This record gives sequence, structure tokens and C-alpha cells, in this order.
Amino acid sequence: MATSGGHAGRPNEDFVGAIPGAAVLLDGAGIPGTEQICSHGVAWYTHRLGGALLSRLSHADGSALAAILADAINEIADGHRSTCDIANVSSPQATVAVIRSEAGRLEYLMLADCFLVLDPISASPVVMTDDREVTARAVCGAPLAGVARGTAEYERVWEACLTALQARRNQPGGYWIAKDDPAVASYAVTGSCPLQELTGAALLSNGAARIVSAYDQTTWPGVLELLRHGGPDAVIRRVRQAEATSTDAADDATVAYCTELQGT
Repeated sequence: MATSGGHAGRPNEDFVGAIPGAAVLLDGAGIPGTEQICSHGVAWYTHRLGGALLSRLSHADGSALAAILADAINEIADGHRSTCDIANVSSPQATVAVIRSEAGRLEYLMLADCFLVLDPISASPVVMTDDREVTARAVCGAPLAGVARGTAEYERVWEACLTALQARRNQPGGYWIAKDDPAVASYAVTGSCPLQELTGAALLSNGAARIVSAYDQTTWPGVLELLRHGGPDAVIRRVRQAEATSTDAADDATVAYCTELQGT
């Protein structure tokens, strides 16, 4: 596992952790003004939620991943419900990716835009993500096309687009993200595949996935090659190199690479 904060002087809002047979990765949503809504902040939320997930996974009681996520969300919500405005649309929230070996299968859960890359023994990588947030952003951001950045008109339209996106958050027809309502876990993308068909699996935060999706530095097979030969740090180094020549703001980047799956 490896993680790297994207902003000097700010906490890393990603989380990654593992126990024998399971791994968890969360990507916190760094929404401006969150600190005024919740005194704890996004990094606190992702770290607490990640820890709660690992604790429940360690029980190995066969609970469904969605049920485990729902319980963890509820625990963290209860921990700051009395001190923070957790129902506010911009209260701390995070994308979630979980994998677990169970009864000879690799089970997975994806909520919002983290990435899972499966490395089959004799086939091309299988890449999965929950793209509902990306779709919602594209739809809500469409009015910005052709509007000049830095103008008053751009700011006006951007505010309207942001309001439209917030209205779709954790709503039917929009997208789902871990926040204050445990019911969102039932909307996660879940599934499984036989462990015997895999040589490995990787979890990437959106910031780490930029190596393919934004910067076109390599392909998904190339990501797996980097992981095999250089580990998660190699992927993050390539992301930082690409950011150095990009106008995009740096982002937190996190990777978990799991191998020897058949022995778990």
C-alpha cells in the first residue's frame, strides 16, 4: 500500500488499510467550507470510517459488504451527529472501495469513483468503478461549455452547476457516496469472482487513477506492470511527474496492491 497527500499543509484525505483477506480504500471529498459544517474535517471522517470498516471485516462473520458499510457509516455518523451538521449537503463524505476473500471468491464493493483493477491469470485487466458521480458531473457541468473562465458569467454558471450536482448527491437518479446515511450502502456496486482466476487486484483512489484517466501516462495493463515491478509507490511517482507538467491541481493519491490471493 502507498498513499501521498496532494496538498502541502493539508491533511491527506485518502485512507488505505488491510487485514488478512481484505483491503479498504477511501477517497475523501475535499469540499470547500466543510470545516465550518463539521469541526472534525474530511480526513477525520475517512480515517474513522476506514478503521470502522476494517474492524468489522476482521470479525469474519460472513456479513455482506453492503451491510458492513452501512453499519460503519452509522457508527461514524453517531460519533459526531450531536456536534456537527452532518445532514448538510457538504458535510464530510468519501468514496469507498472494499475487497475481501470469502469462500474461494474475491468479493468487492464500490461506492463512487474509486477504481478496482482485477488481474486475471490469462486475460486482460478488468477495471471497475462506480461512474455515477462522473456521469452526474458531466450532466450538471454541461452549461459551462463555451463560457470563458475568470469571468463573472463563468462564476454564476459554475455556482448553478454546483447546486445542481449537490441536488443529485445521494438521490435516486444521481449518485451515491458515504456520508451520514447508512442507506446509501444498498446502492453500492457489488460482485465477486473466483480467486483461482486471479493473480492480483489493485484499488486506486481517483487521484492515483489519473495516471490513466487524466494524464494518459499508461494503460491499465501498464498500471499492473508498474505494480508488479515497482509496487504502489511507482504508480504514485508517475502521477506526481505528470502533475508537474499539468495545469490541474494535485490530488491525494492512494494505491493498494493485493497478490497471492489464492492463499488468503
